[in-house]
Amino acid sequence: MGPAILLTLELAGLTTAILLLLGVPLAWALARARARWSGALAGVAGALIALPLVLPPTVLGFYLLILLGPRGPLAPLFGVTTLAFSFPGLVIGSCLYSLPFMVQPVRAGFAALGSSAWEAALTLRAAPLDAFVTVMLPLARGPILTGALLSFAHTLGEFGVVMMIGGDIPGKTETLSILIFDDVETLNWSAAGHLAGALALVSFLFIWLLLRLERRPWA
Repeated sequence: MGPAILLTLELAGLTTAILLLLGVPLAWALARARARWSGALAGVAGALIALPLVLPPTVLGFYLLILLGPRGPLAPLFGVTTLAFSFPGLVIGSCLYSLPFMVQPVRAGFAALGSSAWEAALTLRAAPLDAFVTVMLPLARGPILTGALLSFAHTLGEFGVVMMIGGDIPGKTETLSILIFDDVETLNWSAAGHLAGALALVSFLFIWLLLRLERRPWA
């Protein structure tokens, strides 16, 4: 169980870090898309990002398995023959599956802030990147923290995508959700119950913390 716990925490932590680097700027770009064509493109991009919220995880995992497999087009970009059934493949799948849990709250946060602070920083001759980092990110720290917590918690309980793209390789791709499935298959109800209860408790604590954060004034 120890290796599965460490692997799950490593996967959730790395996924959250990557989504912070990629999802926050993406949320900012989507929140600022106002022109006719950029707004239309933002709508399409927003729909694609939100797709994992309703798409069955096995469907996303199936397409990732094709794209990252030995005959897929993406593995050669990373200099390997395949990313399927590997930890890097799990990270890619987890990032795509948890992306809306980062982008949606952060995008809403940026939209709620409006553009006055951003425009004021530009008026004071701040570079766009500097204004984004020093002005907008601190103002949106609440939604960003919410997105990070949601992404981390969501990755902890992933099953369908993990099973499809990673399989069940102990010490390599076997996460806690997969371990629970294995315990049930082998009729090890006690171990499965303990793990399921622990994940349920952790999920409850994350939701409780998020609700507390929602009531905190960040401005």
